[in-house]
Amino acid sequence: MRVRPIQISLFILFILGALFGLMFLSQKGGVQKAQTQDDGFSYEGISLKYPTYRTFLGLEKDSTLTREDILKVTQVVTPLDIETEEDEVTLISDASEEKIKELPDFSKIDTTQLVRIRYPDSNPDFVSELRKKFSSRNCRIIHYGDSQIEGDRITAYLRNRLQRMYGGSGPGFLPIKPVYRQISAVIEPSDNWERYAFFDPTKKKFSHRKYGTYLSVSRFTQYQKSLPDSIALDSLPVQKASVVIGKSDDTYRKFRRFTNIGLHYGNCNFPIKVSVYNDGALIQQDSLIADGRYHQYKIRTSVTPTNLKIELEGKISADFYGLTLDGGSRVQIDNVAMRGASGTIFANASAATYGRMVRQLKPKIFIMQYGGNTMPYLKDSTDVDKYTKRIASQVNWIRKRAKNASFIFIGPTDMCLPVNGKMETYPLLPYLNAKLMETCLDNNVAYWSMYHAMGGKGSMELWVDEKLTAKDYMHFTWKGTKIISELFFTALYLDLKEPDNNDNA
Repeated sequence: MRVRPIQISLFILFILGALFGLMFLSQKGGVQKAQTQDDGFSYEGISLKYPTYRTFLGLEKDSTLTREDILKVTQVVTPLDIETEEDEVTLISDASEEKIKELPDFSKIDTTQLVRIRYPDSNPDFVSELRKKFSSRNCRIIHYGDSQIEGDRITAYLRNRLQRMYGGSGPGFLPIKPVYRQISAVIEPSDNWERYAFFDPTKKKFSHRKYGTYLSVSRFTQYQKSLPDSIALDSLPVQKASVVIGKSDDTYRKFRRFTNIGLHYGNCNFPIKVSVYNDGALIQQDSLIADGRYHQYKIRTSVTPTNLKIELEGKISADFYGLTLDGGSRVQIDNVAMRGASGTIFANASAATYGRMVRQLKPKIFIMQYGGNTMPYLKDSTDVDKYTKRIASQVNWIRKRAKNASFIFIGPTDMCLPVNGKMETYPLLPYLNAKLMETCLDNNVAYWSMYHAMGGKGSMELWVDEKLTAKDYMHFTWKGTKIISELFFTALYLDLKEPDNNDNA
Protein backbone atom coordinates (compact mmCIF):
# COMPACT_ATOMS: atom_id res chain seq x y z
CA MET A 1 0.00 0.00 0.00
CA ARG A 2 1.32 3.37 -0.99
CA VAL A 3 1.68 5.90 1.86
CA ARG A 4 1.13 9.49 0.85
CA PRO A 5 3.21 12.39 2.26
CA ILE A 6 0.05 13.93 3.65
CA GLN A 7 -0.63 10.75 5.65
CA ILE A 8 2.88 10.84 7.10
CA SER A 9 2.43 14.50 8.02
CA LEU A 10 -0.92 13.83 9.68
CA PHE A 11 0.55 10.90 11.62
CA ILE A 12 3.41 13.06 12.91
CA LEU A 13 0.96 15.82 13.88
CA PHE A 14 -1.22 13.26 15.67
CA ILE A 15 1.77 11.92 17.68
CA LEU A 16 2.93 15.43 18.57
CA GLY A 17 -0.60 16.38 19.57
CA ALA A 18 -0.89 13.32 21.78
CA LEU A 19 2.45 14.04 23.41
CA PHE A 20 1.42 17.65 23.99
CA GLY A 21 -1.90 16.50 25.37
CA LEU A 22 -0.15 14.36 27.93
CA MET A 23 1.36 17.55 29.33
CA PHE A 24 -2.10 18.53 30.58
CA LEU A 25 -2.27 15.26 32.51
CA SER A 26 1.26 15.52 33.94
CA GLN A 27 1.43 16.69 37.54
CA LYS A 28 3.72 19.44 38.77
CA GLY A 29 6.11 17.83 41.25
CA GLY A 30 4.72 14.41 40.41
CA VAL A 31 8.15 12.76 40.46
CA GLN A 32 9.78 13.29 43.83
CA LYS A 33 13.36 12.64 44.90
CA ALA A 34 15.25 13.94 47.94
CA GLN A 35 14.86 17.70 47.38
CA THR A 36 13.66 17.72 43.78
CA GLN A 37 10.11 17.59 42.51
CA ASP A 38 10.13 17.12 38.74
CA ASP A 39 6.97 17.18 36.64
CA GLY A 40 5.65 13.77 35.65
CA PHE A 41 3.60 10.72 36.57
CA SER A 42 3.96 8.35 39.53
CA TYR A 43 2.05 5.13 40.09
CA GLU A 44 2.79 2.38 42.61
CA GLY A 45 6.47 3.19 42.87
CA ILE A 46 6.97 3.72 39.14
CA SER A 47 7.81 7.29 38.07
CA LEU A 48 8.05 8.93 34.66
CA LYS A 49 9.37 12.47 34.25
CA TYR A 50 7.21 14.46 31.88
CA PRO A 51 6.77 18.25 31.61
CA THR A 52 3.51 20.03 32.25
CA TYR A 53 2.32 22.44 29.59
CA ARG A 54 3.26 25.40 31.82
CA THR A 55 6.84 24.13 32.19
CA PHE A 56 7.09 23.33 28.47
CA LEU A 57 5.87 26.79 27.47
CA GLY A 58 8.15 28.51 30.00
CA LEU A 59 5.30 29.86 32.09
CA GLU A 60 6.79 28.64 35.38
CA LYS A 61 9.63 30.63 36.91
CA ASP A 62 11.75 29.76 39.95
CA SER A 63 12.35 33.40 40.75
CA THR A 64 11.11 36.86 39.89
CA LEU A 65 14.71 38.13 39.81
CA THR A 66 15.93 39.79 36.63
CA ARG A 67 19.35 40.58 35.23
CA GLU A 68 18.82 44.19 36.29
CA ASP A 69 18.28 43.06 39.89
CA ILE A 70 21.62 41.24 39.93
CA LEU A 71 23.45 44.12 38.28
CA LYS A 72 22.02 46.41 40.97
CA VAL A 73 23.41 44.08 43.67
CA THR A 74 26.85 43.83 42.10
CA GLN A 75 27.13 47.55 41.47
CA VAL A 76 26.47 48.58 45.07
CA VAL A 77 30.22 48.38 45.80
CA THR A 78 33.43 48.97 43.87
CA PRO A 79 36.07 46.29 44.63
CA LEU A 80 39.80 46.96 44.77
CA ASP A 81 42.19 45.45 42.25
CA ILE A 82 45.57 43.87 42.91
CA GLU A 83 48.21 46.60 42.75
CA THR A 84 50.72 46.60 39.92
CA GLU A 85 54.36 47.62 40.42
CA GLU A 86 53.45 51.10 39.14
CA ASP A 87 50.63 51.36 41.68
CA GLU A 88 53.02 50.38 44.46
CA VAL A 89 55.43 53.17 43.59
CA THR A 90 52.55 55.67 43.47
CA LEU A 91 51.13 54.59 46.82
CA ILE A 92 54.50 54.76 48.56
CA SER A 93 55.14 58.27 47.24
CA ASP A 94 51.62 59.51 47.99
CA ALA A 95 50.38 58.56 51.46
CA SER A 96 47.10 60.38 50.98
CA GLU A 97 46.26 58.24 47.95
CA GLU A 98 46.83 55.11 50.01
CA LYS A 99 44.56 56.45 52.74
CA ILE A 100 41.78 57.11 50.25
CA LYS A 101 41.89 53.52 49.02
CA GLU A 102 41.81 52.04 52.52
CA LEU A 103 38.10 52.71 53.06
CA PRO A 104 34.97 52.38 50.90
CA ASP A 105 33.72 55.53 49.23
CA PHE A 106 30.29 55.88 50.84
CA SER A 107 29.39 58.81 48.61
CA LYS A 108 28.92 56.18 45.88
CA ILE A 109 27.31 53.42 47.97
CA ASP A 110 23.61 52.98 48.65
CA THR A 111 23.95 51.34 52.06
CA THR A 112 20.23 50.52 52.16
CA GLN A 113 20.89 47.92 49.45
CA LEU A 114 23.53 46.09 51.48
CA VAL A 115 22.78 42.86 53.31
CA ARG A 116 24.02 43.57 56.81
CA ILE A 117 25.62 41.25 59.34
CA ARG A 118 23.27 39.99 62.06
CA TYR A 119 24.52 40.00 65.65
CA PRO A 120 23.25 38.04 68.66
CA ASP A 121 20.74 39.97 70.78
CA SER A 122 22.18 38.28 73.86
CA ASN A 123 25.50 40.10 73.38
CA PRO A 124 24.99 43.84 72.79
CA ASP A 125 28.77 44.35 73.10
CA PHE A 126 29.61 42.05 70.16
CA VAL A 127 30.57 44.81 67.74
CA SER A 128 32.51 46.85 70.30
CA GLU A 129 34.45 43.68 71.14
CA LEU A 130 35.22 43.20 67.44
CA ARG A 131 36.35 46.81 67.17
CA LYS A 132 38.80 46.40 70.06
CA LYS A 133 40.20 43.19 68.62
CA PHE A 134 40.71 44.60 65.13
CA SER A 135 42.41 47.67 66.60
CA SER A 136 44.67 45.73 68.96
CA ARG A 137 48.41 45.34 68.44
CA ASN A 138 47.98 41.73 67.31
CA CYS A 139 44.78 40.40 65.80
CA ARG A 140 45.02 36.96 64.22
CA ILE A 141 41.91 35.80 62.36
CA ILE A 142 41.37 32.23 61.19
CA HIS A 143 39.06 31.85 58.20
CA TYR A 144 37.77 28.27 57.97
CA GLY A 145 35.77 27.30 54.90
CA ASP A 146 35.13 24.81 52.13
CA SER A 147 36.32 24.93 48.51
CA GLN A 148 34.64 28.32 48.13
CA ILE A 149 37.76 29.86 49.74
CA GLU A 150 40.39 27.63 48.08
CA GLY A 151 43.39 29.43 46.67
CA ASP A 152 42.92 32.21 49.26
CA ARG A 153 39.77 33.38 47.48
CA ILE A 154 37.58 35.72 49.56
CA THR A 155 40.10 35.52 52.43
CA ALA A 156 42.80 37.33 50.43
CA TYR A 157 40.48 40.17 49.50
CA LEU A 158 39.25 40.54 53.08
CA ARG A 159 42.81 40.34 54.43
CA ASN A 160 43.96 43.10 52.11
CA ARG A 161 41.04 45.32 53.07
CA LEU A 162 41.51 44.85 56.82
CA GLN A 163 45.30 45.20 56.70
CA ARG A 164 44.88 48.47 54.83
CA MET A 165 42.39 49.62 57.41
CA TYR A 166 44.08 48.48 60.62
CA GLY A 167 47.66 47.70 59.60
CA GLY A 168 49.50 44.42 59.22
CA SER A 169 51.06 42.51 56.37
CA GLY A 170 51.83 39.01 55.15
CA PRO A 171 49.57 36.23 53.85
CA GLY A 172 49.40 34.21 57.08
CA PHE A 173 49.05 30.41 56.97
CA LEU A 174 50.17 28.30 54.03
CA PRO A 175 50.58 24.51 53.94
CA ILE A 176 54.06 23.20 53.14
CA LYS A 177 52.58 21.20 50.28
CA PRO A 178 49.78 23.21 48.65
CA VAL A 179 47.26 21.13 46.70
CA TYR A 180 45.65 24.02 44.86
CA ARG A 181 46.92 27.17 43.19
CA GLN A 182 47.17 30.26 45.36
CA ILE A 183 48.62 33.71 44.64
CA SER A 184 49.49 34.97 48.13
CA ALA A 185 53.11 33.74 48.29
CA VAL A 186 55.52 31.43 46.50
CA ILE A 187 55.76 27.99 48.16
CA GLU A 188 57.92 25.35 46.44
CA PRO A 189 58.27 22.07 48.39
CA SER A 190 60.66 19.27 47.44
CA ASP A 191 59.12 16.24 45.77
CA ASN A 192 59.18 13.97 48.82
CA TRP A 193 56.51 15.86 50.78
CA GLU A 194 53.11 14.22 51.26
CA ARG A 195 49.98 16.00 52.53
CA TYR A 196 47.53 14.43 54.97
CA ALA A 197 44.35 16.37 55.65
CA PHE A 198 41.90 15.51 58.40
CA PHE A 199 39.04 16.51 56.09
CA ASP A 200 40.30 14.49 53.09
CA PRO A 201 38.16 11.33 52.74
CA THR A 202 40.73 9.74 50.40
CA LYS A 203 43.40 9.65 53.14
CA LYS A 204 43.42 7.26 56.08
CA LYS A 205 43.25 9.22 59.32
CA PHE A 206 46.14 9.23 61.78
CA SER A 207 45.18 7.30 64.89
CA HIS A 208 46.54 10.09 67.11
CA ARG A 209 44.28 12.68 65.36
CA LYS A 210 46.91 15.39 65.98
CA TYR A 211 46.23 17.57 62.95
CA GLY A 212 46.62 20.93 64.66
CA THR A 213 44.61 24.10 64.25
CA TYR A 214 44.84 24.02 60.45
CA LEU A 215 43.63 20.38 60.33
CA SER A 216 46.27 19.13 57.88
CA VAL A 217 49.89 18.05 58.03
CA SER A 218 52.75 17.53 55.60
CA ARG A 219 55.43 14.85 56.03
CA PHE A 220 58.63 13.95 54.17
CA THR A 221 58.51 10.28 55.26
CA GLN A 222 55.45 8.03 55.39
CA TYR A 223 53.35 8.02 58.52
CA GLN A 224 53.68 4.88 60.64
CA LYS A 225 51.25 4.03 63.40
CA SER A 226 53.95 2.62 65.70
CA LEU A 227 57.42 4.08 66.26
CA PRO A 228 60.46 1.96 65.26
CA ASP A 229 62.79 0.58 67.92
CA SER A 230 66.47 1.55 68.08
CA ILE A 231 67.59 -1.36 65.86
CA ALA A 232 65.08 -0.53 63.12
CA LEU A 233 65.90 3.18 63.43
CA ASP A 234 69.64 2.53 62.87
CA SER A 235 68.88 0.85 59.56
CA LEU A 236 66.90 3.79 58.19
CA PRO A 237 68.61 6.31 55.86
CA VAL A 238 68.64 10.05 56.62
CA GLN A 239 66.05 11.84 54.50
CA LYS A 240 66.32 15.42 53.27
CA ALA A 241 63.40 17.67 52.47
CA SER A 242 63.07 21.35 51.78
CA VAL A 243 60.60 24.12 51.08
CA VAL A 244 61.40 27.40 49.34
CA ILE A 245 59.44 30.52 50.30
CA GLY A 246 59.25 33.83 48.46
CA LYS A 247 56.95 36.78 47.90
CA SER A 248 54.55 36.70 44.98
CA ASP A 249 54.42 39.46 42.41
CA ASP A 250 50.83 38.49 41.56
CA THR A 251 49.27 39.30 44.91
CA TYR A 252 48.25 42.33 46.96
CA ARG A 253 51.07 44.63 47.98
CA LYS A 254 50.48 44.04 51.70
CA PHE A 255 51.13 40.31 51.31
CA ARG A 256 54.57 40.91 49.81
CA ARG A 257 55.94 42.00 53.19
CA PHE A 258 56.57 39.40 55.88
CA THR A 259 59.48 39.03 58.29
CA ASN A 260 58.09 36.61 60.90
CA ILE A 261 58.07 33.06 59.57
CA GLY A 262 56.71 30.28 61.75
CA LEU A 263 57.26 26.57 61.02
CA HIS A 264 54.61 24.71 63.00
CA TYR A 265 55.19 21.05 63.84
CA GLY A 266 54.38 18.25 66.26
CA ASN A 267 54.72 14.49 66.69
CA CYS A 268 58.50 14.90 66.39
CA ASN A 269 59.97 11.90 68.24
CA PHE A 270 63.40 11.59 66.59
CA PRO A 271 66.16 14.11 65.78
CA ILE A 272 65.52 16.46 62.88
CA LYS A 273 68.06 19.08 61.84
CA VAL A 274 66.74 22.34 60.41
CA SER A 275 68.84 24.74 58.32
CA VAL A 276 67.54 28.03 56.98
CA TYR A 277 69.09 29.78 53.98
CA ASN A 278 68.32 33.09 52.30
CA ASP A 279 69.70 33.53 48.81
CA GLY A 280 71.99 30.57 49.50
CA ALA A 281 73.49 31.98 52.71
CA LEU A 282 72.92 30.06 55.96
CA ILE A 283 71.08 32.30 58.47
CA GLN A 284 69.83 29.77 61.08
CA GLN A 285 70.58 26.19 62.06
CA ASP A 286 68.99 24.20 64.89
CA SER A 287 67.42 20.90 65.89
CA LEU A 288 63.67 20.56 66.27
CA ILE A 289 62.36 19.65 69.71
CA ALA A 290 61.83 15.88 69.72
CA ASP A 291 59.31 15.50 72.54
CA GLY A 292 56.27 14.67 70.40
CA ARG A 293 54.41 17.86 71.35
CA TYR A 294 53.37 20.86 69.25
CA HIS A 295 56.01 23.58 68.74
CA GLN A 296 56.65 26.58 66.54
CA TYR A 297 60.10 27.06 65.05
CA LYS A 298 60.56 30.81 64.56
CA ILE A 299 62.51 32.47 61.77
CA ARG A 300 63.04 36.23 61.91
CA THR A 301 64.37 38.37 59.09
CA SER A 302 64.95 42.12 58.96
CA VAL A 303 63.36 42.34 55.49
CA THR A 304 61.10 40.10 53.44
CA PRO A 305 63.23 37.16 52.26
CA THR A 306 63.65 36.93 48.52
CA ASN A 307 64.53 33.24 48.39
CA LEU A 308 64.17 31.58 51.80
CA LYS A 309 64.91 27.86 51.90
CA ILE A 310 64.10 25.67 54.92
CA GLU A 311 65.98 22.38 54.76
CA LEU A 312 65.16 19.46 57.05
CA GLU A 313 67.21 16.31 57.71
CA GLY A 314 66.03 13.29 59.67
CA LYS A 315 65.23 9.62 59.48
CA ILE A 316 61.56 10.03 60.41
CA SER A 317 59.50 13.11 59.63
CA ALA A 318 57.57 15.08 62.19
CA ASP A 319 54.05 16.24 61.38
CA PHE A 320 54.39 19.74 59.91
CA TYR A 321 51.19 21.74 60.32
CA GLY A 322 52.31 24.46 57.95
CA LEU A 323 53.93 27.88 57.74
CA THR A 324 52.76 31.29 58.90
CA LEU A 325 54.15 34.28 57.00
CA ASP A 326 53.38 37.37 59.05
CA GLY A 327 54.38 41.01 59.17
CA GLY A 328 54.83 40.95 62.93
CA SER A 329 51.82 42.87 64.25
CA ARG A 330 48.28 44.10 63.65
CA VAL A 331 45.94 42.06 61.42
CA GLN A 332 46.92 38.59 60.20
CA ILE A 333 44.35 36.34 58.51
CA ASP A 334 44.85 32.61 57.89
CA ASN A 335 43.02 30.93 55.01
CA VAL A 336 42.12 27.33 55.90
CA ALA A 337 40.27 25.83 52.94
CA MET A 338 38.78 22.35 53.32
CA ARG A 339 37.54 20.94 50.04
CA GLY A 340 34.37 18.90 50.51
CA ALA A 341 34.02 19.79 54.21
CA SER A 342 30.80 20.89 55.87
CA GLY A 343 32.33 22.28 59.08
CA THR A 344 31.51 19.32 61.31
CA ILE A 345 34.91 17.66 61.87
CA PHE A 346 36.65 19.93 64.37
CA ALA A 347 35.51 18.10 67.50
CA ASN A 348 36.91 14.81 66.15
CA ALA A 349 40.49 16.13 66.13
CA SER A 350 42.92 15.92 69.06
CA ALA A 351 41.71 18.56 71.51
CA ALA A 352 45.09 18.75 73.24
CA THR A 353 47.10 19.49 70.08
CA TYR A 354 44.47 21.88 68.72
CA GLY A 355 44.40 23.69 72.04
CA ARG A 356 48.19 24.03 72.36
CA MET A 357 48.46 25.39 68.83
CA VAL A 358 45.60 27.85 69.37
CA ARG A 359 47.29 29.13 72.52
CA GLN A 360 50.44 29.79 70.49
CA LEU A 361 48.65 31.46 67.57
CA LYS A 362 46.26 33.42 69.81
CA PRO A 363 43.48 33.98 67.25
CA LYS A 364 40.97 36.60 68.36
CA ILE A 365 38.40 36.09 65.61
CA PHE A 366 37.16 33.02 63.74
CA ILE A 367 35.29 33.27 60.45
CA MET A 368 33.52 30.05 59.47
CA GLN A 369 32.05 29.60 56.00
CA TYR A 370 30.14 26.37 55.45
CA GLY A 371 26.82 24.89 54.38
CA GLY A 372 27.21 24.40 50.65
CA ASN A 373 28.66 20.90 50.73
CA THR A 374 25.92 19.52 52.96
CA MET A 375 23.07 21.00 50.92
CA PRO A 376 22.73 18.15 48.35
CA TYR A 377 22.48 15.53 51.12
CA LEU A 378 19.72 17.13 53.17
CA LYS A 379 16.40 15.34 52.67
CA ASP A 380 14.08 17.33 54.89
CA SER A 381 13.87 19.97 57.61
CA THR A 382 14.85 17.39 60.25
CA ASP A 383 18.19 16.90 58.48
CA VAL A 384 18.68 20.67 58.41
CA ASP A 385 17.99 20.93 62.15
CA LYS A 386 20.49 18.15 62.90
CA TYR A 387 23.16 19.80 60.76
CA THR A 388 22.79 23.22 62.38
CA LYS A 389 23.02 21.63 65.84
CA ARG A 390 26.29 20.01 64.78
CA ILE A 391 27.58 23.39 63.63
CA ALA A 392 26.76 24.86 67.04
CA SER A 393 28.63 22.03 68.78
CA GLN A 394 31.69 22.61 66.57
CA VAL A 395 31.74 26.33 67.34
CA ASN A 396 31.48 25.66 71.05
CA TRP A 397 34.26 23.05 70.84
CA ILE A 398 36.58 25.63 69.26
CA ARG A 399 35.44 28.34 71.68
CA LYS A 400 36.37 26.12 74.64
CA ARG A 401 39.99 26.08 73.39
CA ALA A 402 40.17 29.62 72.01
CA LYS A 403 39.09 31.62 75.02
CA ASN A 404 37.35 34.96 74.40
CA ALA A 405 37.42 34.58 70.61
CA SER A 406 34.65 36.13 68.50
CA PHE A 407 32.89 34.10 65.78
CA ILE A 408 31.37 35.20 62.49
CA PHE A 409 29.58 32.66 60.27
CA ILE A 410 29.17 33.22 56.54
CA GLY A 411 26.29 31.19 55.17
CA PRO A 412 26.13 29.32 51.85
CA THR A 413 25.61 30.86 48.44
CA ASP A 414 22.48 30.34 46.42
CA MET A 415 22.77 26.83 44.98
CA CYS A 416 20.98 25.23 42.05
CA LEU A 417 20.04 21.79 40.81
CA PRO A 418 18.38 20.78 37.55
CA VAL A 419 14.59 20.57 37.73
CA ASN A 420 12.50 20.06 34.61
CA GLY A 421 15.49 20.86 32.44
CA LYS A 422 16.41 24.15 34.11
CA MET A 423 18.46 25.23 37.11
CA GLU A 424 16.48 26.04 40.25
CA THR A 425 17.40 26.88 43.82
CA TYR A 426 17.50 23.90 46.20
CA PRO A 427 14.07 23.85 47.90
CA LEU A 428 15.63 23.46 51.37
CA LEU A 429 18.24 26.19 50.93
CA PRO A 430 16.16 29.10 52.26
CA TYR A 431 15.32 27.05 55.36
CA LEU A 432 18.95 26.01 55.83
CA ASN A 433 20.07 29.63 55.63
CA ALA A 434 17.40 30.77 58.10
CA LYS A 435 18.14 27.92 60.49
CA LEU A 436 21.89 28.55 60.38
CA MET A 437 21.26 32.19 61.20
CA GLU A 438 18.96 31.31 64.10
CA THR A 439 21.43 28.75 65.47
CA CYS A 440 24.39 31.10 65.19
CA LEU A 441 22.62 34.00 66.89
CA ASP A 442 21.50 31.69 69.70
CA ASN A 443 25.15 30.66 70.24
CA ASN A 444 26.74 34.14 70.30
CA VAL A 445 27.89 33.95 66.67
CA ALA A 446 27.37 36.75 64.15
CA TYR A 447 25.85 35.71 60.81
CA TRP A 448 26.11 37.07 57.28
CA SER A 449 23.77 35.66 54.66
CA MET A 450 25.71 35.28 51.43
CA TYR A 451 22.55 33.78 49.95
CA HIS A 452 20.67 37.05 50.42
CA ALA A 453 23.71 39.15 49.48
CA MET A 454 23.72 37.45 46.06
CA GLY A 455 20.05 38.31 45.58
CA GLY A 456 18.31 35.32 47.15
CA LYS A 457 16.32 32.60 45.40
CA GLY A 458 17.28 32.13 41.76
CA SER A 459 20.28 34.48 41.90
CA MET A 460 22.96 31.86 41.16
CA GLU A 461 21.81 31.30 37.60
CA LEU A 462 21.98 35.04 36.92
CA TRP A 463 25.45 35.30 38.52
CA VAL A 464 26.55 32.53 36.14
CA ASP A 465 25.07 34.43 33.19
CA GLU A 466 27.11 37.49 34.24
CA LYS A 467 30.27 35.33 34.55
CA LEU A 468 30.49 36.09 38.27
CA THR A 469 30.29 32.40 39.16
CA ALA A 470 31.62 29.44 37.21
CA LYS A 471 29.44 27.14 35.13
CA ASP A 472 29.51 24.60 37.96
CA TYR A 473 26.89 26.88 39.59
CA MET A 474 28.94 26.89 42.74
CA HIS A 475 32.29 28.71 42.77
CA PHE A 476 32.85 32.41 42.20
CA THR A 477 35.02 33.64 39.37
CA TRP A 478 37.75 36.13 40.30
CA LYS A 479 35.44 38.99 39.37
CA GLY A 480 32.60 37.53 41.42
CA THR A 481 34.96 36.82 44.33
CA LYS A 482 35.93 40.47 44.57
CA ILE A 483 32.30 41.61 44.49
CA ILE A 484 31.02 39.20 47.15
CA SER A 485 34.09 39.89 49.33
CA GLU A 486 33.60 43.65 49.09
CA LEU A 487 29.92 43.25 49.97
CA PHE A 488 30.91 41.39 53.15
CA PHE A 489 33.71 43.81 54.03
CA THR A 490 31.49 46.86 53.52
CA ALA A 491 28.78 45.36 55.74
CA LEU A 492 31.42 44.68 58.41
CA TYR A 493 32.96 48.14 58.08
CA LEU A 494 29.58 49.85 58.45
CA ASP A 495 29.18 48.21 61.85
CA LEU A 496 32.73 48.88 62.95
CA LYS A 497 32.38 52.59 62.14
CA GLU A 498 28.85 53.00 63.50
CA PRO A 499 28.75 51.96 67.17
CA ASP A 500 25.06 52.77 67.55
CA ASN A 501 23.81 51.03 64.42
CA ASN A 502 24.45 47.31 64.42
CA ASP A 503 21.08 46.05 63.32
CA ASN A 504 20.28 44.51 59.98
CA ALA A 505 19.33 47.31 57.61
